[in-house]
Amino acid sequence: MKYMTTAPHGGPRWLTDEEQSVWRAYLHATTLMEDHLDRQLQRDAGMPHIYYGLLVNLSQAPRRQKRMTELAKDAKITRSRLSHAVSRLEKNGWIRREECPSDKRGQNAVLTDEGYAMLSRSAPGHVEAVRQAMFDRLSPQQVQSLGEIMQVIANGLQPEGTDADLPWLR
Repeated sequence: MKYMTTAPHGGPRWLTDEEQSVWRAYLHATTLMEDHLDRQLQRDAGMPHIYYGLLVNLSQAPRRQKRMTELAKDAKITRSRLSHAVSRLEKNGWIRREECPSDKRGQNAVLTDEGYAMLSRSAPGHVEAVRQAMFDRLSPQQVQSLGEIMQVIANGLQPEGTDADLPWLR
């Protein structure tokens, strides 16, 4: 099938054969990567990749705590999905919620000592899974190019302004 690159009469701008191939390779790789990392973390730590990312994010924050709205933004997820994830992590004793002293309507998520210990136990296996699945397969130049490409794409999908339709604003 031939893909149109121009939009005659306002029609769709179809992908070229090369673009279609790259798009499908991207979807294939990202789906397999997320599955690979989820399976590794479920097996080794009993949590999905998204939960691990929340623990990492909190571990790097001052006093291992962050406003829930900021955590949703950093994790690129909706506030509803974050609230559900934090509830599950609270049940494990890895995170606790605290009232925000500067804003009575807000809450902070705090990484507990138990959560930090779980993260410390889980990190070596997770880093090895990431390294094996991605970085061991790429040359240094490919790593640099991939990083630059992903940054361009991410920047284009995060418009500035309060009317932007981004997950953490929903």
